Amino acid sequence: MQLAPNQLANHLHKGLKSLYTLHGDEPLLIQEAADAIRAAARSQGFSERSVHTVTGNQFDWSEVLAAGGSLSLFADKKIVELRIPSGKPGLAGSTAIQQLAQQASGSDSTLTLVMLPRMDKKARDNAWFAALERFGLTIGVEPVERNALPQWIAQRLSTQGQRVADGEEGQRTLQFFADRVEGNLLAAHQEIQKLALLFPVDFPKADAAVLSFEQVESAVLNVARYDVFKLSQAVLAGQTIRVQRMLDGLQAEGEAQVLVHYTLSEDIRALKRVKDAIGQGRPLPMALREQRVWGVKERLFERVLPRLSDAALANLLQAAHQVDGIVKGLKQPDWPTDGWQALHRLALLLCCQCGVPP
Repeated sequence: MQLAPNQLANHLHKGLKSLYTLHGDEPLLIQEAADAIRAAARSQGFSERSVHTVTGNQFDWSEVLAAGGSLSLFADKKIVELRIPSGKPGLAGSTAIQQLAQQASGSDSTLTLVMLPRMDKKARDNAWFAALERFGLTIGVEPVERNALPQWIAQRLSTQGQRVADGEEGQRTLQFFADRVEGNLLAAHQEIQKLALLFPVDFPKADAAVLSFEQVESAVLNVARYDVFKLSQAVLAGQTIRVQRMLDGLQAEGEAQVLVHYTLSEDIRALKRVKDAIGQGRPLPMALREQRVWGVKERLFERVLPRLSDAALANLLQAAHQVDGIVKGLKQPDWPTDGWQALHRLALLLCCQCGVPP
């Protein structure tokens, strides 16, 4: 059975299951969900805890099965945690997990907690994961996307008795905060906690303290982390300022120029291939599937393609070809010689085309 992360608190208030599975790539949210389950378990007498981390093919699964099936010598109830950082237990692990899930479902004295990275649809179709869903509760923890980050920050501030100003000033403060911590939720959490220490309030006795833009600006460090996949989405969304900030961040983090170029040029080539397929009479959904464009990118492509002419795509392809030479050390007429400057220019060319109103 699946459970949404925001339903976990109400579920735990009503009672505990004997088997929980957490999966996702956001360490902070995974940790908080696991802490909530452990706290609820401790309040119901689960006083002993054993942790097992799968580190490779030589992992001894019999230890986990024994821990899940044996009674504790020192406590009536115990928590057994199984962590699989790779998300791939292997053949022996698959069999063991199915046995563990069935074993856990009938136990009143053992709470089993399985922790996994993000599991895609193909991974969730595996027999061992299906057993975890059938015999227990699975909770998929999704990352907080950039457009939802300001509201997430506001909610976290509220829990510690703080808020930003109303209206435009407050929105500006939250956007600034989000820009500083994008892609690094754990650091965002730490920066929020720092604000509670720097500007304390007698919470919950007093009303929420209002944080000014100047206070947030002076206190919150720039701890944002970016990746090329998020850059691709920002470019296709036409978010010019964010794209420039992300490119600067990727350069500062030492990202390879060729990887950034590949991401941008692959988007341009995919747009061209889908555009050509539509011109040959294929429906847009079919053309997108053929080019393996799914999820967020599918929605972005659907919005952008009507705005892009064949001539614009041809110019973008030529620009991508020129930048390919620049990042490999060649010089191109009318282009910067520095690879990162050329990538900035290519990204902004595509970004401006994607952001042009119909």
